[in-house]
Amino acid sequence: MMPLVLVVDDDLRIRELLGRFLCDYSYRVQTTANAAQARAHLASQQFDIMILDIMMPKETGTEFLTSLRSAQSLYKQLPVILLTAQDGLDEKIKGLMSGADDYLTKPFEPKELIARIEAILRRVKLKRVTGSDLHFGDYLFNVERAALYKNAEEIRLTSTEQMVLKILAQHPSQPFSRADLAHRVGFVISDRSIDVQINRLRHKLEDDTGKYLKTIRHVGYALCPDS
Repeated sequence: MMPLVLVVDDDLRIRELLGRFLCDYSYRVQTTANAAQARAHLASQQFDIMILDIMMPKETGTEFLTSLRSAQSLYKQLPVILLTAQDGLDEKIKGLMSGADDYLTKPFEPKELIARIEAILRRVKLKRVTGSDLHFGDYLFNVERAALYKNAEEIRLTSTEQMVLKILAQHPSQPFSRADLAHRVGFVISDRSIDVQINRLRHKLEDDTGKYLKTIRHVGYALCPDS
């Protein structure tokens, strides 16, 4: 499956142009007009890379990126290429210091963007995984990357599923209430939505009996991986 790209730009013409061009190179693409919409997309899907415009109203690209790179964010590792119409050195440094993996000044050659995307994705693929692993039967969950595998094949999780599983995996066998999990996820989500996420994770782990994702009566949930 080709990488999934999230394009965030308040300029409709740029969004449509990049969407068509990336699709021509067989990338899967979704586009949004601002940071708020981007967060909604990130919460429901797992993206491989984000193309982010700097000059956006309300919340700029650098402000948005800074929040994504915060200590508690699940998106610390999401590759990001910044786009801007400003070519000053200070602007470039500010963008890179906010956590960008690369930087392109408008106007740019679309083929150069493709080259930079491919270079970043190669680095991500080759990056050595150093986080601890937890095992669930035939499944493995890498805590650092919030990545789930079955027999070395990655199982795609939504961002919310990643968050919930990572929170539980960081504290094996420790029960969490629904309210606590909802709070730790870090964006607006109801307690009952946690039940939905747990059921989805159980399905992906083939854990219908709750052997690993246990329901703790009158408390909530706990993750009990293989010893």
